[in-house]
Amino acid sequence: MTKPDSYYVVSNPLSAHDSELTVLFTGESQTKPEHRLGPKVYDYYLVHYVISGKGVFTCQGVEHALGAGDSFIIEPEQLISYVSDSDDPWHYCWLAFTGSKAAPLVADSGVNPAYPIIRMRRSRHIPVLFHQIRHAFRARKANAQLKAAGYLLLLFADYCDSLSSGSASSAVSDAEGDRIVQQAIHYLSTQYAEPITIELMAESLGYNRAYLSRLFKRHTKVTPVTFLLKLRIDKARLLLREREELTVEQIASSVGFHDPLYFSKQFRRWYGMSPTEYRNQMKHL
Repeated sequence: MTKPDSYYVVSNPLSAHDSELTVLFTGESQTKPEHRLGPKVYDYYLVHYVISGKGVFTCQGVEHALGAGDSFIIEPEQLISYVSDSDDPWHYCWLAFTGSKAAPLVADSGVNPAYPIIRMRRSRHIPVLFHQIRHAFRARKANAQLKAAGYLLLLFADYCDSLSSGSASSAVSDAEGDRIVQQAIHYLSTQYAEPITIELMAESLGYNRAYLSRLFKRHTKVTPVTFLLKLRIDKARLLLREREELTVEQIASSVGFHDPLYFSKQFRRWYGMSPTEYRNQMKHL
């Protein structure tokens, strides 16, 4: 039996007034078979939750087959397309949001920009959050903006809980995970002498810090912080052997340590002797 198609959307009745987090509109649709949107870009964040049916979401040239319980997140200026199934077209609800806190909200939830999919068991709770936002907008009260932002936070709290539980982490293949980790290793190996942080690396590569750290440790058995520290110490050890004209302080600075005492402490921790003792020992070999 063919499902009748339907579409409705409700916009925020209040102006954003430069709010840090604003839900712009929300809606729900039972799509027609093979109903297609895109390729196109948006200038706001857009979240879809699949209530029933099936479809395909394409992001960064990768197709993702989605069904009931799945969500997909579209970032601003990201070229995407999506199409409903020919036999079982999806029924989904969606919302759009923007503001200075929009990107941190998505990142803090653990959503991976390279895989913006959240796979959950079919839930009655998620569509209710979308419904509550629609209800707040229809009421057209002064608290509509606050209510909508609150329900949006609850939605991403559910996404965060699902992602952190590991139910979605397996969606990234070993090959894809290895590719991401190799990107991180290349970044650390070329930037180790700079005042970098793991947060800066994650932002530069376009991944959530917690997600990237978990993936890195799973593939390398060490954290990014430990990897960077060992990389710097090993680079320093090479300089101690080969560049006798450089002082210990100069070597420390050359590999990213701006506190010579901290450098000496970490060197001793890894090699059981101070940098000076190591250099003197190498001279007698």
